[in-house]
Amino acid sequence: MHSSQSNPLLRLVAYGVLALLHLPLLFIAVYAFNNDDSSYGFPIKEFTLRWFVRAMERDDIRQAIGLSLSVATLATILAMVLGTLSAAALNRDRFFGKDAFTTMLILPIALPGIVTGIALLLAFKTFQVTPGFWTIVIGHATFCVVIVHNNVVARLRRLPQRLWEASMDLGADTLTTLRYIILPQLGTALMAGGILAFALSVDELIVTTFTAGHDKTLPIWLLNQLGRPRETAVTNVVALMVMMLTTPLILLAWRLTKDTEASPNTR
Repeated sequence: MHSSQSNPLLRLVAYGVLALLHLPLLFIAVYAFNNDDSSYGFPIKEFTLRWFVRAMERDDIRQAIGLSLSVATLATILAMVLGTLSAAALNRDRFFGKDAFTTMLILPIALPGIVTGIALLLAFKTFQVTPGFWTIVIGHATFCVVIVHNNVVARLRRLPQRLWEASMDLGADTLTTLRYIILPQLGTALMAGGILAFALSVDELIVTTFTAGHDKTLPIWLLNQLGRPRETAVTNVVALMVMMLTTPLILLAWRLTKDTEASPNTR
């Protein structure tokens, strides 16, 4: 029999790969405190917090942050509603084309972002919709739905069938059963899906580039700064702020899904 403990060498390799992947993020965090904006020498001679103050004084940064948070909030709400409804329908009902519908549902996140972005832009132009705030929200919602959908489907498959059957036997219809019986059981799955969708929306760049028009979300602002660098330390500060916003959310979502997977399956 194989030991239940993992191989120490494999664990060491895994931690080494993680360290290598996250090392550039560490440099961004360190240089955000560098007093010398024009130097990337190491070790840093003098640390400062003035670039954080400078970042908060700039109107363009505040507007980009506000736009990103507003878009992420609305896209997440749409994704949670549509993702939950689609998961409930696909989990219970059998109908012609169900597999094709499921495949089409995951296409926006499975395809390269540039393909999804071009497709959305062409659709907006076809219907003569001017790119702006709402087109960004719609664009983000198209792939955030998949995140919520997958989390809800995974939880629904773990729920005992007798919950549905008992509710139906007592006279409840499908919507009543979903509202009063099933939704309370989906709490952590919905929360995890919503958190991941929000974090993904805040970080999204490629699809946003095609749907934003003249609006600038935080990732677009960062991209413009890299193309025409001004106050590089401020750019590092903003990048650090994005990491500080999204990393705890991703870890929280991971913890929620981990707790769900660890719980026994009731039959």
